[in-house]
Amino acid sequence: MFKSLNIWFISSLLVSISVLIPIVTVFYSFFEDTSNYFTILKETFLLEYIFNSLVLLISVLVLTFIIGTLSAYLVSFYKFPFSNFFKWALILSFAVPPYIYAYSLTAFFENYGTLYSILKNLFGPGNYNQHIPKFDGLFGAVLSLSFSLFAYVYILTRASFLYQSQNLIDLGRSLGFSKFKSLYSLILPAARPAIVAGLSLVAMETLAEFGAVDFFSINTLTTGIYNSWIAFDDLVFSNRLSFFLLIFIFALFILENLSRKRAKYHSNTKGGFKQKEKIQLSGIKAFNAFFVCFIIFFLSFLFPLSQMLYWTVKFPENFFDLQVVTLTLNTIYLVFLSSIVLIIFSLISNYGNRVSKNKALNILSTLSISGYAIPGVILAVAFITFIAWFDENIVQALGLLSIKKMFIGSILGLVLVYFVRFYSLAFNGIKSGYEKINISVDESSYLLGYSKQKTFTNIHVPYLRNSLLFVLILISLEIIRELPITLILRPFNFETFATTAYISASEDLLEAAAVPSLFLILIATTFIILTSNYILRENE
Repeated sequence: MFKSLNIWFISSLLVSISVLIPIVTVFYSFFEDTSNYFTILKETFLLEYIFNSLVLLISVLVLTFIIGTLSAYLVSFYKFPFSNFFKWALILSFAVPPYIYAYSLTAFFENYGTLYSILKNLFGPGNYNQHIPKFDGLFGAVLSLSFSLFAYVYILTRASFLYQSQNLIDLGRSLGFSKFKSLYSLILPAARPAIVAGLSLVAMETLAEFGAVDFFSINTLTTGIYNSWIAFDDLVFSNRLSFFLLIFIFALFILENLSRKRAKYHSNTKGGFKQKEKIQLSGIKAFNAFFVCFIIFFLSFLFPLSQMLYWTVKFPENFFDLQVVTLTLNTIYLVFLSSIVLIIFSLISNYGNRVSKNKALNILSTLSISGYAIPGVILAVAFITFIAWFDENIVQALGLLSIKKMFIGSILGLVLVYFVRFYSLAFNGIKSGYEKINISVDESSYLLGYSKQKTFTNIHVPYLRNSLLFVLILISLEIIRELPITLILRPFNFETFATTAYISASEDLLEAAAVPSLFLILIATTFIILTSNYILRENE
């Protein structure tokens, strides 16, 4: 144990403990006394919060499973017009956060909205509003979340399909299975780990979503956490609700692990791996495959993009009123600071684990990356709770000046919570690169007289440059989309494209929300295109 004690071990240990502090705060705060608001809510809306969260979760999981697996199956097993285009175009839905999709959905179908204008221009004046469906409330939230998040299932399921052997397909044919029976009897069961992993990510994002459910005025645990702090100034009760939400998240993983039991998913075929051959479709079958993929691509990306573009062109004054340069600089500033901090400490932590080979440190590092599974609103409230406790019980006890202003409502606090939230992205991204560096490389460098620090800076960092670039783009994409953390912890009069769009939409100024939403989509699309080669990497 003590042989492992070196600067790398200590640094990695401190990083892991720092990331775990807000997570532990949520569990600790559950046992503290709260105000009468908890009693009132328990007797009125608490069950509604839980019920709405469950309905939203189950509905989104079902819809994303259907959309994600269907689109992944089509582009993985068949050739049809534009199939190579759709294989990467379908991930562009990541560029549209659920809250922006919600704005687009409402704007298009609302009374005298975009669809009304289209019908009026095509067929002349008429009472079209009574025939136009309204996608709001819980149904609107389900659609917004599903079309924004299905790409999690699509990417992981497609990756699993790509590595399924042709032997599996041949087995189905030899048993006389139809294509549909082969799909649900052989192909989907073999891809179950990937599908479940994708659905787990969807579940975490759904339970964490704030912008869309708040816009549609749906009472969920996430909005309850935010409102109990903003409206009732009750941090303890916010943490208590956060505890309930974390129980939801952890229960998902426990249920999935229990459901698998002793199931096996690896291939035991004696013939080894045989490259799968895509089936060339023609005629009506090719058209149907193209049509399904196009509809998914249109609804998930082109629809919200075109709605935001339409309003930007229709109301150009909103573009000129928006402080584009300021918002861009604010976004770049946050991305730069957060990326530097995340990459530096993730590198240190990974290298500390590598050279220390300490089981306790590895377990602690594994626990510390759970921050991504925790909603941003929970982390923000937990961070405020911890800083308030530390200030009152430690800082003031030592007779020092209060540190609240230094961490709450400041760039420093914002970057620290970003660090906790996105640490797993940076840590796992760099870890995947480290796994490709054989330990013999380290041993050879030591034989040549290199110290551990020199090995790290001269050998590991240059080798990891592609992984670091990938991590940088992923972090940037997440930060520009992040809403609740930025909304709660940002300094006064400090806005990003995400917060500007949310504030305009919350004031029913959807036209004004279009311009920042459009910029956010375009920037996110650029990052996604840059990372598409990594996300969709495959063996041809």
